[in-house]
Amino acid sequence: MQIRGFRPGDGPALVEAWRLAMPLDPLTYPRFRDLVLLDANFEPDGLRIAVDGDRLVGTAYAVRRRVAMVAGDLEPGTGWLPFFFVTPAARGAGIGRAVVRSALDWLRNQGTREVYFASYTPNYVLPGLDAEAYPEADALLRGLGFQRRSEAAAMDRSLVGYRMPEGIRARVEDLTARGHRFGTPTGDELVELVRLAGEEFNPDWARAIRTAVVAGLPLDRIVGAWEPDGTLAGWAMHAAYENVLERFGPFGVRPDRRGTGLGRILLHLTLERMRAQGAHSAWFLWTGERSPAGQLYRSTGFAVTRRFGVLRAELT
Repeated sequence: MQIRGFRPGDGPALVEAWRLAMPLDPLTYPRFRDLVLLDANFEPDGLRIAVDGDRLVGTAYAVRRRVAMVAGDLEPGTGWLPFFFVTPAARGAGIGRAVVRSALDWLRNQGTREVYFASYTPNYVLPGLDAEAYPEADALLRGLGFQRRSEAAAMDRSLVGYRMPEGIRARVEDLTARGHRFGTPTGDELVELVRLAGEEFNPDWARAIRTAVVAGLPLDRIVGAWEPDGTLAGWAMHAAYENVLERFGPFGVRPDRRGTGLGRILLHLTLERMRAQGAHSAWFLWTGERSPAGQLYRSTGFAVTRRFGVLRAELT
């Protein structure tokens, strides 16, 4: 068994091995290419490949920032392990531990002092480790010193038979009569939306919105809420990530306008649009299950489908 960096020609074999190793989370070669190989931070030697003869039997991907998410912050000293796996037939021989250690050694040689699994932006495949689905991977990471730092809940809601609650519709009509506006932003109004997303929430949300619109996202997949003075109070959207119609988010309400019911209104206005566009469900990968957002989703009919642990380890 040999462990080496990524080489041209490895991609198709890696995707096929991924399908066997992580049956709950298969991906296509174009997704792998776009999310990993074309990531601005990708370095071939960081994608460690375990081969046995001419067979790819495992991999572990290590990445660090070469392009900053915010201003010039390259987050020096921090690295990420977005994914790793070993094919079922090759398990039990220590390959998983060896290939993950190889990835951690590569990060250490780049000056990394801490590493997270997974939580990498912009191009994560999963937000963390689903220990229920992959208990062997959980045991491996814990054995290497990784500790759970937080948990992300993925949620889904069926839209079959969805109807906007009459109370929400009446509230929209009342606020509209008072001078509020709900609807699709214009191109010019995207400037304030992107600023709100990036400064008040997450820089990756601002990037996702810009990238989606430039790639052709129809603006009617975004719903904004404006106050009578024209100030943007919040927004909700869908299909921002990889143009997946049923993927909800990003979604946010300005901090000083939370608790006013605007979030619930925006959520329902977006679900109504999604259903009108043929979506049979709404889903997303990441929220705090006990956070105010998580409680809002639950009260709107969403249910937790998976839980992912975000893990961290120090590299010494």
